[in-house]
Parts: sequence; C-alpha cells; structure tokens
Amino acid sequence: MSPISPLAPASFPELPVVPGVALHAYAANLRYSGRPDLFLAVMPEGTTVGGVFTQSACPSAPVDWCKNILPSGYARAVVCNAGNANAFTGSSGAASVQAEVDTLSAALGVPANEIYVASTGVIGETLDDGQMVAALGHLVEAKGAAWPDAAKAITTTDTFSKGAVAVVPGTHVSGSVVGIAKGSGMIAPDMATMLGFLFTDVAATSEALQLAVSSATNESFNRITVDSDTSTSDTVLLFSTGAAGNEPIDGPNHPAWADFSAAVFEVCLDLAHQIVRDGEGANKFIEIHVEGAVSDESAEVVARSIADSPLVKTAMAAEDANWGRIVMAVGKAGEPADRDKLAIWIGEEQITEAGLVHPDYSEDRANEFLKQDDIVVRVDMGMGMGSGSVWTCDLTHGYIEINAGYRS
Repeated sequence: MSPISPLAPASFPELPVVPGVALHAYAANLRYSGRPDLFLAVMPEGTTVGGVFTQSACPSAPVDWCKNILPSGYARAVVCNAGNANAFTGSSGAASVQAEVDTLSAALGVPANEIYVASTGVIGETLDDGQMVAALGHLVEAKGAAWPDAAKAITTTDTFSKGAVAVVPGTHVSGSVVGIAKGSGMIAPDMATMLGFLFTDVAATSEALQLAVSSATNESFNRITVDSDTSTSDTVLLFSTGAAGNEPIDGPNHPAWADFSAAVFEVCLDLAHQIVRDGEGANKFIEIHVEGAVSDESAEVVARSIADSPLVKTAMAAEDANWGRIVMAVGKAGEPADRDKLAIWIGEEQITEAGLVHPDYSEDRANEFLKQDDIVVRVDMGMGMGSGSVWTCDLTHGYIEINAGYRS
C-alpha cells in the first residue's frame, strides 16, 4: 500500500449523521483484503436525487444504469464496490448490475429502479456475480457503519479517505450537506476517475438537486486534474432525504436556494481539493489562476493547459522555476493571447511583464515559493476580464510506480 500523501489532511473530518441515511460497509475481498470494499446507503421513501456522470464515450455498466434511472428523480439506495470498475465488460456488465439491484431490491424491499450503482477499479474484468450477490447479503446485514468506513470502502489507489460537510444556515432551513469521495489518478476535468456521494436532510426537488450538483461540479470536480485522463466510471450523486421538514427547495427562486447551493458547492470543492491532494505520487498542491483573458471560458482553457502540462508539473516537482514551460503552455492552449501583454507570477514573485523578464525577478525567490506544499501560479493574459482557476498537483516518479503496477 502506498504511504499516505504528504498533502493529506491531519485526520478524517467529523461528519454528522444525516437523518434518514443508513450506512453499511463490508469487507467482501473483491480485490482488497483487510478493509471494507463495499458501501451501501439506504434512504427513506421519497428521497430525491440529482447526478452527473463521466463524459467518456466508453462509460461503465453502472454509469449506464444510473443514467437510465435518474430521470425518475427518486432514490432508495446507492451501492458501490471498489477494485473492479465493471467497465468494458459488454452484456455481462449490464447483467452484473441487474443482479446487484435485484438482490438489493429483494433484501431491502425497495424498487430496483431506485437503486443507484457505482463501481471503481480495474477496467475490462468481469465481476464474479456469485461472489457479489453473496457479499451484498452480508452488506445489508452490516448496519450502522460510520462515515470513515463508508469513505474507505469506495477507495482504490487513494492513500486517505475523503469526506466533507457544510452546514445550511437556519435562516430559511436548517440542515447539512455531507459528502464522501474517492479519487487519486485518472483525474481530469469533465469528470475523472472519481466517485462522489453527497447526502442532505434539506428537502429539495430532484430538479433543484440536479441544478445544484451540476453547477457545483462544473466549478469544482471539473476544475481539477492530476494526469489529464478521464475515466469510464465517474459519478457524482446528491441525495435529499427531506428529513429537515422544510418546504422543498425547487430552484433559484426559493429563499433557501442560495444557502443550499452554496453548501453543496462547498462540499464539492473541499472533496475536489482532497482528490488533488491525494494525486498519485503528489508532493505539491498547485492552483493555476488565469486572469485578464477574453472570457472566463478562455481563462479556464489556458489554466487547464498549464495544469495538464507534464513539463510544468515536473518542474514543480523539482522545485525549479522553469517559467518558460508556463509560457509554452499558454501558447499551446489555442486561446487569444499576446506575448507582449503576458504577466506571470509564482507565488508572490513576478516573473514576466510586457513580453520580457520582469526587471526585479529573482529565480532564487521563485524557487523558494516552490518549496512550499501549496503553490499558486498566476497568469495575467492582459486581454480582457475573464478569469478562472484549475487545481492540480506535481508529477513525480511516484505516479509512474503506482500506475505501472496498478493491476498487481
């Protein structure tokens, strides 16, 4: 097992019970031993749901299933296994999902089309349906799991479990949003090899949940990158049990919308940053902030170009202020740019101005900023008012070591 990331938080956060959500976790030994690798959350009748999924043209069987049942807007359970992605498994993959939901439907007494399924792990290996069905029986019996076990059960190459919470203030409704996530590699904008499950007791319609989770994902999970690779299995689901008893939030015109959507975003951003901090082999957490672009969209494209550059990321790993690589990444992004207006900073050290090295630039000072665990690279395009950020990590030998032997 890989050592815990040096960027990991000091401990797993204290997450409150979400009224109406019953957690289950079980060590099924599907691929891993000595740890839970199956997760189940069971929710009351009337629970609403919103979700977003991978943009990959090769989605997993669980993603297909979830996309098909999401339009109903209701959920009674979500189940996830770690170690096998059930992706690129043909008709057997769909049959495995059907076996899972049929088993849980009978055991829990809930409709099969209100059971959401997620899988993460190796692509191209079929599930052992007999082993899975037997394990699900044990999982249903394994009641009363705590959030740390639930979060651990969905991990693969993660070196730490990820959880977050935000409180929805009591001005219009009092409640909370709690989330767990997994992700470490195969991470890129437009969803990555990551799973996120968010739960709230605040009552909201499925339409409101869909809007909240889509918006939050665009500004959080879709703004992170470890290695620019997008997975087959990515899923983020937001469930509302409605146990807070408020008038259901139905969209932006509801008086509690701003507080609720802000809480969903806070949890998503926290989890997204934790995923980057657990980037495979990562030693640096890096924010790429671009301003002065012709539009926000253009700024995001440029920031992503910098964040995805192996040359930039390896320079960060070496604590080497090789800023020419940043210029390169700006130039290749394909967005409007003017070399003679470009300004670049590493930390507080300004490197370029008006197409030249800044007269007061000190490479020694820039390298000092790169010795920190958290690094900010700022680029001013000098073209307009657009701005945006992408979060990434450095690229080290550890990434190669982890992924070269991933299946073993």
